[in-house]
Amino acid sequence: MDIRTIKLYLHLANSLHFARTAQQMHVSPSTLSRAMQRLEEEVGAKLFQRDNRSVTLTNAGVEYRSFAEQTLDNWSQLKHRLDPQQDLLRGKLNLYCSVTAAYSHLPGLLDRFRNEHPLVEIALITGDPADALEMVRQNRADIGIAAKPEHLTDSLNFIKIDDVPLSIIAPTFKCAVRELLNESYIPWDRLPFIIPEHGPGRRRVDNWFKQLGLNPNVYAQVSGQEAIASMVALGCGVSITPEVVVQNSPVKDRIQRLSSPVSIPPFELGCCSKKSRQDEPVIAAFLKEIDTG
Repeated sequence: MDIRTIKLYLHLANSLHFARTAQQMHVSPSTLSRAMQRLEEEVGAKLFQRDNRSVTLTNAGVEYRSFAEQTLDNWSQLKHRLDPQQDLLRGKLNLYCSVTAAYSHLPGLLDRFRNEHPLVEIALITGDPADALEMVRQNRADIGIAAKPEHLTDSLNFIKIDDVPLSIIAPTFKCAVRELLNESYIPWDRLPFIIPEHGPGRRRVDNWFKQLGLNPNVYAQVSGQEAIASMVALGCGVSITPEVVVQNSPVKDRIQRLSSPVSIPPFELGCCSKKSRQDEPVIAAFLKEIDTG
């Protein structure tokens, strides 16, 4: 037997689910089965009782689990004595967020995490936050930073990190949009609107239109809030955008805020992960830092 096999065994002894352990320990189901068969041959006893519906530990399996836990603990202590850095968490964390979140929220989260786990490699993917949940669902990202949707699927976990207010934004300089804004009242029905293609931002905009009973003049549907802010700054139209996007935009001096005739609920910004992957060491460590931060 070896340490890797012992780790596989302990994970399986806790999960009692071959497919889940194979996925979370990054081995194929057939590799896991062969490893457990070899272990049983070395021990000389059957450790698991399997049928078509369940996996349970035999009496020998329960006894061997205590031995395996002690062995792994002794091994960790030995590695730490030989090299203190051996105990540090290693691995790779794939993060997905918007460019704005990479400036506004990610540094604070990563500062705490990197301080505790300096050997974990960070891979950052930026894009439309409306795509964050799908990136996590497809395992293309371990953690996605995004606004909480109205209906969060049961397969995902969401940990709130902030409330993000939304503002109606418009260009500040002389242009056709500014001329409309200079009228005695704001002609919402004639203003060109730049709206998100999909996601929580699109639903906020659609609800706002509905509250006003407005048949909007949609100039463009755009992917990404940063691109929307840029189009407003170019004089293409007005939009409803997270305030943090405007604050971090390089063209914020060309943007003004308009008063809304109805309230606009803020976004709940948070970190999303798959519930089925929460026990993976690197993901678990990151989520722990959020909870205690």
